[in-house]
Amino acid sequence: MNPIKILGSGPSALSAAINLAKEKFEVHVYEQHEEIGKRFHGDIQGLENWSRREDVLDTLAKMNISINFDCQPSSKIIVSNGSNTKEDITFKRPIYYLVKRGSVDGSFDQGLKDQASSLGVNIHFNSTIPKEEADIIATGPISQELFAADEGLIFKTDMEDMVVAIINDKAAPKGYAYLIVTKGYGCLCTCIFEDFPHLKDYLERAKEMFAKIVDLRIIEKIRDVGGVGCFSTKNIFKEGKALFVGEASGLQDMLWGFGIRNALTSGFLAARSIIEKSDYEKEAKSFFIPRLRASLVNRFLYELFAIGNYAPLINKFKNEQNLFGWMESLHNFNKIQKVIYPLALVYMRKRYPKLRI
Repeated sequence: MNPIKILGSGPSALSAAINLAKEKFEVHVYEQHEEIGKRFHGDIQGLENWSRREDVLDTLAKMNISINFDCQPSSKIIVSNGSNTKEDITFKRPIYYLVKRGSVDGSFDQGLKDQASSLGVNIHFNSTIPKEEADIIATGPISQELFAADEGLIFKTDMEDMVVAIINDKAAPKGYAYLIVTKGYGCLCTCIFEDFPHLKDYLERAKEMFAKIVDLRIIEKIRDVGGVGCFSTKNIFKEGKALFVGEASGLQDMLWGFGIRNALTSGFLAARSIIEKSDYEKEAKSFFIPRLRASLVNRFLYELFAIGNYAPLINKFKNEQNLFGWMESLHNFNKIQKVIYPLALVYMRKRYPKLRI
């Protein structure tokens, strides 16, 4: 068997590498930086657990990914619109699993690296190859297709564990701000979907709002963090012999920007197509395109009906009896979304003219 060359070392790349190495393929991963996860700096993110019926940890197990990284289940969240609505919501099962990102100890990225290395994957740091030589391309976000950006900080604190979200356009236009505290480690960010030049201003407003909602105690700032999100529904899954995975192929959730689960799945599907000599492009389109279209409709509705400073949406989360069933339907292109999609597409093309949609 010829060696498999993977360009990039994010979750989609390492998901593919792990599965290929398990089948005794010789795998080479090329990372332009000196370490894996350099886009992140200890940020806390969520492995979303609401878009599919199967628990995400069971999905990871089926994709041959072990939990050798910090992974904190969370079933509670405080949601506020920063003014007249605040709800403490407890779910029947974890709504997400909290993970650290970057090159820090216990991070999701380092866990995947260790799993790949233990299987004999060759990771070449400070190294790259021409795209035409790669079998899998996992080079991350396409900067020209930006639709969201976030900025924040990580810090030491003596606050109790909590997750707090603010939906307020003064703190996060068309997006959300979040505060996560786990085991004395805090992460506060704002994620915005417009007016990117003023991102730092929105972060300061988010801090002020959080301080009014909870007793915000930042004992020691560790560092600033941030990132971007890119999206497409005209995805490139294959070009020549190269298979595109993760955000390199435009995979992202346009509603709230949760992309880890999609990234891991795309890497797994790419690896399986090489192992089984099947059609990755066909399978990826079948699996992802409906979900991407659903997320586009969700983003359209989210922006269109931001009435009452998002209070109706917060109340929906509070009172929905079958919340997980409702959320799963929202992410899987249901019948109503199929009807709305043409209208949403016209609106979103004008709203985000740089995106391939």
